[in-house]
Amino acid sequence: MGHVIVTGFVSMDGVITDPDGSAGTPFGGWAFRHGPETVGGDKFRLGDLMDTGVLLLGRNTWELFSKLWPNRTDDFSVKMNKMAKVVASHSLTDVSVFPNSTLMEGSLTDYVRSEPRTIAVTGSRSVVRELQAADLVDEYRLMTLPSIVGAGEKIFGPLDQPVHLKLASVVQAGAASLATYVRP
Repeated sequence: MGHVIVTGFVSMDGVITDPDGSAGTPFGGWAFRHGPETVGGDKFRLGDLMDTGVLLLGRNTWELFSKLWPNRTDDFSVKMNKMAKVVASHSLTDVSVFPNSTLMEGSLTDYVRSEPRTIAVTGSRSVVRELQAADLVDEYRLMTLPSIVGAGEKIFGPLDQPVHLKLASVVQAGAASLATYVRP
């Protein structure tokens, strides 16, 4: 099994719902209010992983990304379009609109356990929750923004027992902080 990295925008009160406002929630867009230097480019510091790993996306995030990235030509977008992408969906049948996308076959946990490459999961709350429940997340790269949203889904759902992680790094990214947490 490869290394599993969960990346995401998180408000100061732990909310991950609708950071860009695309879901149209009353509180949406909270992450993007802090400027492009906070949310643009390789904000989660994936670097070479974009050439060697795989991006695992749920249907909703894939649909959003498939509208955003394919027509962009900046350096980061070119890497995003070239990156291997696997989509966890029971309803999609064609993922050809977003280059290098394939539909996942079988169960999510079986796929993750059999994938030798490093897997980055972006957004995709249902995918993250299933991986958390199966104890398959090795690392979190969380971009915490100075917004208190007050409503929405949190990065972590109910737990049967505590999860303890080690802080590996914290760097300022525009108005936010990017913290990387790993299994000890």
